[in-house]
Amino acid sequence: MRHYYIIKLFPEITVKSKPVRNRMTAQLVRNLRQLLASLSPDINVDKGWDKLDVSCPSADVALITEVERILAETPGVANFSRVLRYPLGDFDDILEKAKSLWSERLRGKTFVVRVKRSGKHQFGSTDVEQYLGGGLLHQTGAAGVQMKGADITVNLEIRDETLYLIEKTEQGLGGFPLGSQDSVLSLVSGGFDSTVASFHAIRRGLRTHFLFFNLGGRAHEVGVREVSHYLWERFGRSHKARFIAVPFEEVVAEILANVDNSYMGVVLKRMMLRAAERVAEALDVEALVTGESVAQVSSQTLANLAAIDQVAETLVLRPLITTDKTEIIDTARRIGTEEFAANMPEYCGVISVKPTTRARLDRLAEAEASFDVAKLEQAVANRTEQCISRVLEDMPAKVDVDIFKVPQPDSVILDIRHPDDVERRPLNAGSVKVEPLPFYKLQSGFGKLDGKIPYLLYCDKGVMSRLHAELLKEQGADNVAVYRPF
Repeated sequence: MRHYYIIKLFPEITVKSKPVRNRMTAQLVRNLRQLLASLSPDINVDKGWDKLDVSCPSADVALITEVERILAETPGVANFSRVLRYPLGDFDDILEKAKSLWSERLRGKTFVVRVKRSGKHQFGSTDVEQYLGGGLLHQTGAAGVQMKGADITVNLEIRDETLYLIEKTEQGLGGFPLGSQDSVLSLVSGGFDSTVASFHAIRRGLRTHFLFFNLGGRAHEVGVREVSHYLWERFGRSHKARFIAVPFEEVVAEILANVDNSYMGVVLKRMMLRAAERVAEALDVEALVTGESVAQVSSQTLANLAAIDQVAETLVLRPLITTDKTEIIDTARRIGTEEFAANMPEYCGVISVKPTTRARLDRLAEAEASFDVAKLEQAVANRTEQCISRVLEDMPAKVDVDIFKVPQPDSVILDIRHPDDVERRPLNAGSVKVEPLPFYKLQSGFGKLDGKIPYLLYCDKGVMSRLHAELLKEQGADNVAVYRPF
């Protein structure tokens, strides 16, 4: 017994020319095969003209859950339906199979039957709809057939000599398959805007790398690494990506020492764009992505954005340029980055008093004339670069943290995983108390806990737990360690 899925392509793919459509469809097939193969080698993905077919073993409920999660979060998928597949029989056979699936659901409900058919048959889709509609109405206790506004739609497909009964249909991510477009470098700060902009780039099929300008806060860098890794792992894992961190403390110090207060914010953005262009050239990346939105802050007026863009020739993409903040936050909530952003440690290196909203190029040139450009060049040269899959593992330790395979007496385990992971795979530590405290709330929430109790941080791989234990110890906590049973 296997589970079968029908994958419908994002509509913008289906209206492309035949060569482009074939290329994008083939890319989606490759992406899904790679992602699903990590779950089981026994999962098949087959290409059709306007849809894909996926089949997998059905014995493991956890496997099916993960398959459906991947289908829902892979760019290029408009929707997917879980189906029961049978050899095509006569109308009575189709009715019996439909009854076995829909009888209980239709009791007391209005319904309509919808049939999609392809191939050569002695009947039409309407013939099947009318026969099934009458049969289900009289044999299931349904309240009636209702062509518009029915409680339930009974969907099935007939392709050549195969019948597909659709159990359920779920929305996909839409967009274009990752890798079907060029590569970009997204400037991420970890807040709402930059993470949502990065998501939109990934969803549009752009292979997205992440660039972080470190203004001096280690806790902030840990947070940005975590949310960047989250975005890649959830939506972009079919392709490798890079995480680049540029140490910008000396650049900020130079700005504070040499730039008029009202121009500091714009100058900082110009320096970041100059640095980003150099990194993009080194990575052979086509464009930069930022989370800027018109007039959201003083540096994002049209005049200031034009002044910022003036320093670089590389194309700058701004997916959120006319998006309201409430829309951005709603998207962050939907994709799972809202809590990251809301709890992101802040480090503001430059805060202007009465910042200009209409920066003049002559004033900017004057402000930057005394800037030591060598500081910017050195910052770019000192950047660190890691594969995004290892971005948390490769962060060097600052302090020693104890790691225990067995919990200490009277300790409490803090499960710092994402709530979705906690729900899917609850931690069983026997008699030891386990409390959930997501990692994005840990830095603000740990201080509210009982300082006399030893706490052990837990995550799946022991990476995030180590990083956060280090941060807490740096901040003076002496009652924290790591629980890593494996």
